[in-house]
This record gives sequence, C-alpha cells and structure tokens, in this order.
Amino acid sequence: MLALQKRLVQLKYWLGTPDGNFGHLTQQAVWALQKVGGVSPTGKVAAAERALLERGSRTRPRSTSGNVLEVDLKRQLLFVIDNGSLRYVLNTSTGSGERYYSGGSWKTARTPSGSYNIWYRWPNGWQNGSLGAMWRPTYWKGDFAIHGSQSIPPYPASHGCCRVSTAAQDMLWAEGRVAMGRRVYLY
Repeated sequence: MLALQKRLVQLKYWLGTPDGNFGHLTQQAVWALQKVGGVSPTGKVAAAERALLERGSRTRPRSTSGNVLEVDLKRQLLFVIDNGSLRYVLNTSTGSGERYYSGGSWKTARTPSGSYNIWYRWPNGWQNGSLGAMWRPTYWKGDFAIHGSQSIPPYPASHGCCRVSTAAQDMLWAEGRVAMGRRVYLY
C-alpha cells in the first residue's frame, strides 16, 4: 500500500502523507487517477489502476502559465498549477444539475464555467449556510466556492461549489494555493 501511495504522489495525485493505509484521502487520489485514465471511478485498485500507475498516467491541464486552480467540470477534477506546472490533481465534486429550493425559489445546481479570481475566504473552520456546511470556503464568484466537505463523491453532487476533502482544503490554505486574487479557471 505504501508503494501505491508513493506512486500516486509521484504522479501528482494528492493524498497527504503516504502512511501505508488505504483511507479516505487515498480513495480520493485513486478516483482522480481513474478519471484521468478513463476508468470507471470505483475507488479500488485493480489491474486497470495498476496499469495506469505503471504507465505513469497523467493529465495536462489547459493552463500553461501562472498560478491557477483549474477545474475540469466534465471529469470532475481540480488541478493546482504553480508557475505553469502541474502541482496536484484532486478529485472534486461540482454542481449536480438537480433542482433544489433555496431563498424562496427553485434553482438548478450548476457550476459556472469561466475565469474568475478568489475574492473572499472564510479562514477558520466550518461556515454554515442554508445549503449546508463548508470547510474554509474560498469564494471565486458570488456564492460559489472551493471548499472542504465530508462528502466528495467521484461525480457531480454539489449545489454548484467545488468540493474537496477537508484535508485537501487545509493543504490548499497552508501552501497559499487559495490566496486572495488567485485565478480559478473552470471549463
């Protein structure tokens, strides 16, 4: 297991510090690997995943310069790009496309595409709102944010935000990856 984790990290799939245990963060990294490799995201490591690891399955984000958080809405992946180089690949869960009722009206859970900048950050802990709790959200358009969550499935399930694990959000904060003004590019 430790060798698997180290290989995932080497290929830029973030899972925290390799510890030899297949936990939540390793599952998130395996989902990201599976999405990049075009394999159904089961979160399990079998022959197909081992082949992806052996081949060194990576992805190429669209951004080739600058410091960017890039979200591939189709594949449900979040890329951290530093000075034009891929730093991390994270599993994310964005807008589900389902209808929901909030603030006196019906809305559709969609994540907008486009280029934005982080304009506000909730620095400490959970921010509770009418749609649920978000861990240290970093807002990039109106009420849309990248935030930590306890539920980050490998498919679209949010109201429109980009969910990542709480540990991944803590890492993004600690490493300055969600600084004010940082570009967020969604496609």
